[in-house]
Formats: sequence, C-alpha cells, structure tokens
Amino acid sequence: MATDDVVLTKTPRPGSFRVHQRHRTRSPLSWVRGGGLSSLVFALPLLVTFAVFSWGPIVRAVVMSFQKTNLIVSEWVGWDNFQLVFSDPDLPVAIRNTIYFALLALVFGYPVPLVAAVLMSELRRGKGVFSALAYLPVVVPPVVAVLLWKFFYDPTESGVFNTILGWVGLGPYDWLNSSTMAMPSLVLEATWAAAGGTVIIYLAALTSVPPELYDAAEVDGASVWRKVWHVTMPQLRGILLITLILQIIGTAQVFLEPYLFTGGGPEKSTLTVLLLIYQYAFANSLGGNYGMATALSLLLAVFLAVMSLVYFRLTRSWSTS
Repeated sequence: MATDDVVLTKTPRPGSFRVHQRHRTRSPLSWVRGGGLSSLVFALPLLVTFAVFSWGPIVRAVVMSFQKTNLIVSEWVGWDNFQLVFSDPDLPVAIRNTIYFALLALVFGYPVPLVAAVLMSELRRGKGVFSALAYLPVVVPPVVAVLLWKFFYDPTESGVFNTILGWVGLGPYDWLNSSTMAMPSLVLEATWAAAGGTVIIYLAALTSVPPELYDAAEVDGASVWRKVWHVTMPQLRGILLITLILQIIGTAQVFLEPYLFTGGGPEKSTLTVLLLIYQYAFANSLGGNYGMATALSLLLAVFLAVMSLVYFRLTRSWSTS
C-alpha cells in the first residue's frame, strides 16, 4: 500500500517543527500488489448476491411504480399510479389507523419491556426462567399466535377473555367486531408477541451498567424508583432511542394482525397502509394493480427513511451526552 511522505520543516520559532505530508499518487499496479485485487475477488460474490437480491427488487419496484402491470403485461403510465394513490379515499383512513396503532403501541407496548427487564434484573433467583418465559411468545409462530388470540377474543360469554372478565362482573365485550375495540385488541396481541425480544435486549444492556452506581445510590438512600430514573435510564439512553425508532418503523408496517384478525374491518377501522398495499396488489384474483401497490410502498419507504434521518439528527447529541 502506498504511504505518505512525512517532511519536517523548521519553523521560524526555535526548536519547533511543522509536519508536512506529501501524498503519493497510488497507481493501479501498487493497488494490485497491495492485495486490492484479491480482496475484490473475495468480495465479488457477496456484492453480486447483495445487488441481485437486495437492490434488484428495489430497482424493479421503482420501475413498476411508473407502470400499469399485472406482472405479465406492462404499460408505462408515468406518475398516474401516484395520482391514483393520493386520490384514493381509503388512503387517509389507512394512514389514520396506522398512526393510531403506532401511538397505542408506543403508549402501552414501549414501556412494558423496559419495566419487565428492570424487574427481572432485580431478581436474586430465577432470572433465567423468567427471561425464557418472557421470550416464549417470540418463539411462537406469528400466525399461530394470532389464531390463538382470535380464539381468546371470542365475543360470546364463553370466550376466554369474556369469561375471565365475567368473574368480576364485566363484559361480555365484542372485541374484534367493534370499531372502537378492534384496534386496541390488535395492539394488545402485538405487544404480547413482540415484547420478549426487547426484554432480552434491555436485560443485556442492564448488565453493562456499573454496579458501583447502584451501590452509591443505595448509600444515598435512593429508592428503587429513583435508582431506575437516575441510574438505569441514563445508562440505557442509547438503547432506548434505538428501540424507539425500531418500534415506530415496525408499527408503521403492521400487516399480519389486521389481515388475520379483522381483514381491515369492522368498517375499515383496522385498515392500515400495508394492508391497503396488499389490497391494491391482490384484491383481484386475476392480478391486481401492482403499480399502485409499489407506488404506495415507495411512498411509505421514503417517509420512514426521512423520518429516521430527522430522528437520528435530533437525538444525536442527546444520545451521546
């Protein structure tokens, strides 16, 4: 590899020197001799695979967003697909429902893993057992979990949840058939299914907190709540910011729960953006409008990318301070 020539020149000040670096132009021959060609040969299969299976579909989706296509016959229509998407009356409904789902998941689903991780970290015994139990819902296949909860949400008096609530004189509730209760019911199941992975992340992060900080807090007479607020939370600041943006991105792409639970109903109260994309593409058994589906997919991807960039710029100083 080429190196830089370092030249020391005497400055007018006695005993001081100024360092000048003279950059040498690197020739292709020196790059080959330095191992650049062999590195490229080893990396080429990975680069080709990544380009074909990652960037290839992205480029294909961009092209399809400007076409009217059923994957067999394609016609170039320009910006018409985007105009059709923006003029669709279901789009504002889907956006509103997606935001509602994300807010509910943020309010109820974001604190639950943190609280569970902090409580398990305080345990003297059985921490591994509780960690396994917390992670168990993640192991259950998502479709099986949804079908299981759909059985729990039986609206009759003999339903699991209605039976339990009936013991204290509540219910029965029409969980998934009510336009007001359908979305919170979906959020409850999604929180149960996804919280385990975040709990494990928080537990791993808590092991990096210096025990001396907790000892000093105990000497000062701090309660458990004050130790969590003044010691644990600042130490987990970076992890909390990462999990927050991951949850926002994940909830903005919710599809499985509304698709399997309600199909977007009742009265489109659980219609989300990804479910609308699915309806564009597969509503017609003979081939849907894949151009509109990819157009809305690109709009969602651009929105999430811009939001993530703004989020990281706004929280950069706070996460590193």
